[in-house]
Amino acid sequence: MNKGAIMPEKILIAEDDEDIVSILKLYLENAGYSVMACFNGEDALKEVESKPDLCLFDIMMPKMNGYDLIREVRKKYVMPIIIISAKNKDSDKIIGLDLGADDYILKPFNPLEVVARVRSALRRYTMLNPAAQGDNPVLTSGDLKVDTNRMLLFKDGEEIKVTPTELKLLVMLMRNPGRVYTKAQIYENLIGENFLSDENTIMVHISNLRNKIEDDPKKPRYLVTVRGLGYKFGS
Repeated sequence: MNKGAIMPEKILIAEDDEDIVSILKLYLENAGYSVMACFNGEDALKEVESKPDLCLFDIMMPKMNGYDLIREVRKKYVMPIIIISAKNKDSDKIIGLDLGADDYILKPFNPLEVVARVRSALRRYTMLNPAAQGDNPVLTSGDLKVDTNRMLLFKDGEEIKVTPTELKLLVMLMRNPGRVYTKAQIYENLIGENFLSDENTIMVHISNLRNKIEDDPKKPRYLVTVRGLGYKFGS
């Protein structure tokens, strides 16, 4: 490799179906990514220590299922996580998002859509870097502080664990206090302009974030619902 060459972004796949891994690996590598694959949750958890840029996790895997894997990964890491699963109930999706996944793709899937969602997740993760935007790296409001350099959220000086998607959502709203965002606008910012609005996904992220930052999630001070329109930051 030439000096100064840009290293490809690393994608970690945890999936026990070798055919699915082969398809994902083919399309992701053709899109310019470096791909690592594990066929059970325990091996994937060890591989996460190499700090991939994004993870694609199945739910039903031997040794450690995807839910437990996400729970363990989120104790230390903030890289984007996308679930790819045949489990199609809303409750399955909500559990995954609650545990810290940023997106959920159902099987059978279009490999090109997976690549697009990977690209979108990495783009919004990178957008949290203020050096790329020229924005103030520290945002404060009341007892909240977001350090976008280190991708950390604090409430009353105590660090609050959030997912990259939750942090992206909060940063977007904090940078535009009082502005009302529709669910479709939020979805476009979080997931990408190529996808239709998914109200359930947005509501889960809003609910999770409220539970973490609001003194009373039922009477939110920061993430305010504007009935019939969407959400805004502040009253």
